[in-house]
Amino acid sequence: MNHAIEVTDASRTLYLSGQTSTNAEGGPLHPGDLVAQFQTAWDNLKAVLHEANMEPTHIVRMNIYTTDVAQFMEKAEDLIPIFASDGVQPVCTLLGISALFDPDLMVEIEATAVA
Repeated sequence: MNHAIEVTDASRTLYLSGQTSTNAEGGPLHPGDLVAQFQTAWDNLKAVLHEANMEPTHIVRMNIYTTDVAQFMEKAEDLIPIFASDGVQPVCTLLGISALFDPDLMVEIEATAVA
């Protein structure tokens, strides 16, 4: 993780709203499985990037919201490689929250990408 990223010569900025582990109808997937939820949220975020003709490596900032910080930290060795394997090295903030829009959801990822 980085503490700061300087962007120079960028012509496009994409602000991605929070992505969660949901199906096409908005229903929650993988209740109780933080790693699977993170993977699905990450896949959903990459799909939004793709629609904007951007790649994960364009991400410069991520906020990760979780309803279970302790479990997130316990699973960090499984979670971080999910985005790191795509070459992402963003500034990142982990935020503990009491709930997301569905009680079965445990994680939400929002990001900013520049190209």
